Amino acid sequence: METIRDIARRIDHTFLKAYATKSDMERLCLEAVQYKAAMVAVNSLQVRRCKEFLKGTDVHVGAAIGFPLGQTTIMTKAYETEEAIDNGADEIDYVINIGALKDKDYAYLEKEMQTIVGITKKHDVIAKVIFENCYLDHDEIKAMCDIALRCRPDYIKTSTGFGGGGAVLEDVRLMKACVGDRIKVKAAGGIRTYAAYSAFVKAGAERIGTSSMLEIIKEAMDAGIR
Repeated sequence: METIRDIARRIDHTFLKAYATKSDMERLCLEAVQYKAAMVAVNSLQVRRCKEFLKGTDVHVGAAIGFPLGQTTIMTKAYETEEAIDNGADEIDYVINIGALKDKDYAYLEKEMQTIVGITKKHDVIAKVIFENCYLDHDEIKAMCDIALRCRPDYIKTSTGFGGGGAVLEDVRLMKACVGDRIKVKAAGGIRTYAAYSAFVKAGAERIGTSSMLEIIKEAMDAGIR
């Protein structure tokens, strides 16, 4: 039977707002430790600060790279990834170059993914690739899944939460069908209730990115889960 800890261990507890303060980061980390979340998801500037707050715990620090547009060069994303890892990041969530996908420049996208995944593997850090599905059709999602199967990040991810839409169950099912058990799927963007959390897990998501962890856990507890 699922427990509150099981729920929290699937959640990347998220605060990616432009106005993030030191107190916001401290509160985020304290909440993550209280419920034993998988990770705190923050902009790369906040990595060192959160790593210090989380010292001595098993909660990971995740850095958002090329966030939220993905419109920086491979070299820039690589530098940001290396710096975030140097500052203590345990996980990297990077945004693909969506324009390159629209141009069907698959070679560029594969080089980008190989570069970022290569850095994370060198440092034994988890890599997640954000597709931003709200801008993509099914063929484009499948194309990115094919590239991921060659580059082997740890996760492919639906959304930043800052685009024109968030996670969609149909997209998660499609991504899972494409990669099977070879790569994990993370759903993020607009997942604010325990019912939504449960639906995405059932659809195949093994991580859930959300800024609504406390609300999800409260609803689960109200439903009798302990």
